[in-house]
Amino acid sequence: MTGTAVIVIDMLNTYEHEDADALVPAVREMLPAVQKLLERARSASVPVIYVNDNFGQWRSHHGELVEAALAGRHPELVEPITPDEDSLFIVKARHSIFFETPLAYLLGQLGAQRLVMCGQVTEQCVLYSALDAHIRHFDVTVPREALAHIDVELARAALRMMETNMSATICSLDAVTLEEPADS
Repeated sequence: MTGTAVIVIDMLNTYEHEDADALVPAVREMLPAVQKLLERARSASVPVIYVNDNFGQWRSHHGELVEAALAGRHPELVEPITPDEDSLFIVKARHSIFFETPLAYLLGQLGAQRLVMCGQVTEQCVLYSALDAHIRHFDVTVPREALAHIDVELARAALRMMETNMSATICSLDAVTLEEPADS
């Protein structure tokens, strides 16, 4: 059991939506950081939980969502970060990773108290998820290079809100620790 979980938000994307053209450049830029975070988490046996939109396909399971994303407009943005056999997966319908999902229960079962969040979109799903994590008394860490945005100014404001209003730790990927502190 670990006190930390890595949450991958909405990275399985078909990029067939209204804001896709604005989002794709930011995803290209952050993809190496997400890959590095996933490698570090898996090496440290930290749970990795993908929480992803269902694209309105209510009969889909995670395998179908992965297939749809890989068949979408930018499979090169999906393939490097697809879930492995040890990854956990939760489907969401709205912006927050907690809204009407079993995520809080799963985190309780894992003993996770600290969430390291990465993914897209900073000023939407990541922001709302950080708020919902905060009100559930989780510690939130957000490595800024592992986020993608649609609007850079709104993303900056979202990061300030997470840090100021939600006590989130906003830091570089290199500053993220996944292991338990020695005194815990």
